[in-house]
Amino acid sequence: MYDHYQAPVVSFINYLQFEKRYSQHTVSSYRVDLEQFFTYLTGQYQSPPLAEIAPVYVRSWLAELKNDTMTAKSINRKISTLKSFFKYHLRTGTVSATPMWSVTSPKISRRLPEFVKEEDMRGLFAHMEFPEGWQGRTDRLLLLLFYQTGMRRSELMNLKESQLDFSKQVLKILGKGNKERVVPMGDELAGQLKDYRQAKRREIAGADATYLFVLESGKKLYPKYIYLAVHKYLGEVTTLSKRSPHILRHTFATHLTNNGADLNAVKELLGHSSLAATQVYTHNSIEKLKAAHKKAHPKA
Repeated sequence: MYDHYQAPVVSFINYLQFEKRYSQHTVSSYRVDLEQFFTYLTGQYQSPPLAEIAPVYVRSWLAELKNDTMTAKSINRKISTLKSFFKYHLRTGTVSATPMWSVTSPKISRRLPEFVKEEDMRGLFAHMEFPEGWQGRTDRLLLLLFYQTGMRRSELMNLKESQLDFSKQVLKILGKGNKERVVPMGDELAGQLKDYRQAKRREIAGADATYLFVLESGKKLYPKYIYLAVHKYLGEVTTLSKRSPHILRHTFATHLTNNGADLNAVKELLGHSSLAATQVYTHNSIEKLKAAHKKAHPKA
């Protein structure tokens, strides 16, 4: 166990929960990373004081993770956790220096994000027959909302009626770290959201009045329902192996960049904290340009 480090870990976790207001899932990931690191220190280096933890201790732990065939992406997340942890304790005065100054992150080979083709998305909304009744109405609208806004599954599931601003025709989306972003909605989407809200009051007795999307029982949607609905309908229009709500987020961003949208605007619409996370979508645009050049240029 890592009892020697319990107090600084608890202090940092409380900071993430109550000051940064990170999600339970994110806080849990930080906690696990720190538990693993300090358990390793306890076993290998007899629990050196927090202020005496040297870069070599960190690098030896990372080397062991790499030997255990952990991916570069996972190792980078653990490095990020330790950087945040020591930065916090540097600021509070618990330590006077951070051991992370000379720790470098391994390079990640980026895979291009998969996305659904534009013609397939058009076919989904133009020709797909959704079942009659509340379930069909809900499924079609949540697919449309994912595609037209790039929302995350958790954001859609927790979307409140109060976040719909029909006067300005925008959605106020509460994203990671409780950061709010504003996403415009077109006439079609705005009309369907308005109709859905009115139909809910009219057709679903005792429906949840806080959250927009509900089941026939009147209760708000749950994660697996959303995943299965997206998986089912995307399976009708694409052969992609991954058919999740996140693929629709990739599709939203890719279609915007392919059609000339400014990358900073896409960053804001997605709620990314840095442009680096958004730049991956430019690769699909570049691949599209290469294909067009190869097809059309006589010397290609």
